[in-house]
This record gives sequence, C-alpha cells and structure tokens, in this order.
Amino acid sequence: MIRVMLADDHAIMRDGLKEILATVSGFELVGEASSGNEALELLHQTQPDILMMDMSMPGLSGIGLLEKVKNRYPKLPVLVLTMLDDVQIAMRVLKSGVDGYITKDRPAAELVAALRKVAAGGRYVDPRLAEQMVFHDAGTDMPHNKLSNREIDVFRMLVQGKSYHEIAEQLFISNKTVSAHKTHLLKKMGVNSMADLVRYAMRQSLFT
Repeated sequence: MIRVMLADDHAIMRDGLKEILATVSGFELVGEASSGNEALELLHQTQPDILMMDMSMPGLSGIGLLEKVKNRYPKLPVLVLTMLDDVQIAMRVLKSGVDGYITKDRPAAELVAALRKVAAGGRYVDPRLAEQMVFHDAGTDMPHNKLSNREIDVFRMLVQGKSYHEIAEQLFISNKTVSAHKTHLLKKMGVNSMADLVRYAMRQSLFT
C-alpha cells in the first residue's frame, strides 16, 4: 500500500485527487494540507511514502518549500502536480531535488502511473515538458531564466498581488530583503514597473 499525502490549497482539486486515488488499488490517503506550513507539520505526523504537492500555496511554497521538505526528509519521494508548464520552471524544480513533475491537465491514468513510479524510487517528468527539455537551449535567453530561485518566488508572489509584508512572512525574510529582491529582478528582467512584470508573466503564461 502506497501512503500518499496531498498538499494543494484548492479544496476542489484535493477532492478530485482523493476520488482518483479511491478508484485505484494500492493507495492510501494519509493526510491533506492546504498550505506549505501545514504540509511540513503533517509530514512529521503522517510519515507518508510519497508527497504530492502543488507549487503555489499560501505560506511557504514553491522551491522554498521543496527545499525544506528535501532537507528534512531527503528520502521522501515528491511528485509536483502543478499548472506551471513552463519548461524552465520545471527544470528549476527538478534541480531542487524533486522526483517527479506533472501538470494538472494530464489524464488521471497518467497521474496514477507517475505516483507509482515515483513512489517506487523512479523519476517522472510530464512527457511534453521532457520533450521541450531536450531542446531547452533555444529558450535560455528569456529574461526570467536569469532569476535566482528566491527571485522567482518573489516574482510569483508579486504577480499574485501579495504585499511586501505577506511575502516577507511567507519566505521568512525582511521587508527590506523583499524590496531588494524586487529591485534586482526588475533590473534582470529589463522592466521598470510591476505592471511590466505582470504583463510579462501573462505573455509567458507564468504562475498560472
């Protein structure tokens, strides 16, 4: 029996995932979290065989959450289930140590296969993204690829409309550090305002 913990801030998504797991044999849902901080607490309590998590949740999330999970539970298989289908973001996430990456628009049967493979110690990458990774050099000059992992997290939260204070709390940094990250990422992106950042994110379908 594969013990699964879910971490996703959308209740409808969690309910759908629970229904999928209930229709196939060999899985047991041992916990569900709606935020990154809750996920860290539940991991200690439930000790699952695999964590399936979204990238964008309230509180600690994204690569910052992944790094904490992998630091505390280095042997725990993690499958990221997300709407983010940008190949560069997927590559950043995979480099953080996760074992699988699949987008939410894939069929249920593919998700189940990914869960089984990752839980068994294998790795899984969404086939469409895997194909793009083979030719990823063509897109390495995109401005957002110059950002650090922390700058990507700040970029995502700014685009989502979060305040400096909210970002600082979620990333455990100061408001001053958030401001510094924003200044650096604006410079790296070659833009002058938040409106420019939002327009760029929309054009590139980032953080959707």
